[in-house]
Parts: sequence; C-alpha cells; structure tokens
Amino acid sequence: MYNILMQQIKDEVSRLGVKELNTVEEVDNLLTKQKGTALVFVNSVCGCAGGIARPALALAMRSKIKPDVIASVFASGDREATAQARSYFTDMPSSSPSFALLRDGKLLHMIHRSDIEMREPREVAQMLTQAFEKYCSAEVKN
Repeated sequence: MYNILMQQIKDEVSRLGVKELNTVEEVDNLLTKQKGTALVFVNSVCGCAGGIARPALALAMRSKIKPDVIASVFASGDREATAQARSYFTDMPSSSPSFALLRDGKLLHMIHRSDIEMREPREVAQMLTQAFEKYCSAEVKN
C-alpha cells in the first residue's frame, strides 16, 4: 500500500513536467553535466508537501521565467538520490519538503520546510517565482 501511495505522490509531480531523479547517477548527471539553472524539489509524504509544496510548485511552473530544468527527489523513498542531491545544497540542513535552486551544480537559493509549512501555496509559489526572476532571467544568464 505504501508503494502505491509513494508512486501517486511522485506521479503528481511528474505530471507537471518535473524530471524525477531516482538514483545517485541521475542526480549527478543533472547537477554536474548540464549547464544552466536547475530547481530540485525535495518531495515527501508529509502534509505540508501535499498541502503546500506540491501545489506551490504547480503554480510556480506557470511562470514565464523558470529554471532550465525542474527535477525532484523523493525523500520518503529514494534515500540515496535524496542524500546525493542534498550534498549539493552546501552548508544547508536537511529539509523536506524543500526547494533548491542551483546553477551549474552550485547552490543559489534554498527554500526550507520552515519557509513552507506556515504559508499558503500561493505564498510559496511567489517565493519560487521571485527566485526564478532573480536567478533565471535572460539578463542573469548573460
């Protein structure tokens, strides 16, 4: 039953067009071999992930300015991939759900669970879109 629930949670994010990272190799390939910006969503089964973070991600993905790649790791299941992704979140404590915005594998911005759990989805989406505008716009890339 738990595996069915995990797959439904993963599918909710994948349907948005988010790249699912299930292995250490997939995380490393994304964060070391691809140039540009990447948003990594640390997904989980907790209530604030389902009630706030995932809906916020869906809202933020409507933004005109977005990272080059949006990906997710699933903290409640793909532990090795999640640990590898977190290794790129330099000097940040583990947090799920959370969002990490990176460029060429280097952390630019982090939104922790503590930033998520007491807000509405639209507020978290606004935090994400503000980070996108700051770090992913054409002016920043040039």
